[in-house]
Amino acid sequence: MKVLIIEDEPILRANMQEYLQRQGYICEYAADFRQAIEKVSEFDYDCIVADIGLPLGSGLDIVKELKSQESKAGIIIISAKDALEDKLTGLELGADDYLTKPFHLSELNARINAILRRKNFDGNPVINFNEITIKPASKTVLINNRSLTLTGKEYQLLLYFIANQHRVVTKSALASHLWGDEYDTAGSYDFIYTHIKNLRKKMLEAGGEDYINTVYGTGYRFG
Repeated sequence: MKVLIIEDEPILRANMQEYLQRQGYICEYAADFRQAIEKVSEFDYDCIVADIGLPLGSGLDIVKELKSQESKAGIIIISAKDALEDKLTGLELGADDYLTKPFHLSELNARINAILRRKNFDGNPVINFNEITIKPASKTVLINNRSLTLTGKEYQLLLYFIANQHRVVTKSALASHLWGDEYDTAGSYDFIYTHIKNLRKKMLEAGGEDYINTVYGTGYRFG
């Protein structure tokens, strides 16, 4: 899943990015309002964490911009001020949650997980698709109650497929979602094929069905 961190404090931004990457997220960042607007206008994100107080503008205006674009991204606003007015304004504009600095990074991770579950899986703590069971809190995957060991990319790929089951997902969308800005320099989509091949093999070896269907010339459909 892809997260955008909009934060002008370099140390906090770096800590947030490093922590969330360790949790398996693809993390991009913007250091000011102008960079943030460019990012949200060009790329899609699963969740956006935006500081209210930014150079060149306000995080609240970013929330407005996202809503005007009808973005489906989850939005968490953060602020050093424990001000009820800021919180209410942000939530009324369409933000999903609010954190006051200082906060524990584990709490931020929990809030992101909760938003993604609400938006993609109706808030369920356990995700089921036929014989596949996923527990996002622990990043556990089971097939017929048998534990499946996946790499971080394979886990995110499976979760993304299930969230978009029965839809055609383009190779470009997969690359952008799982690798962020880095995919622009890849030159080809061979790396996607490799991850899909490995995921399919592991699922079949665990006794699961092969739900990954190739849509030639376009991408893939799961289910």
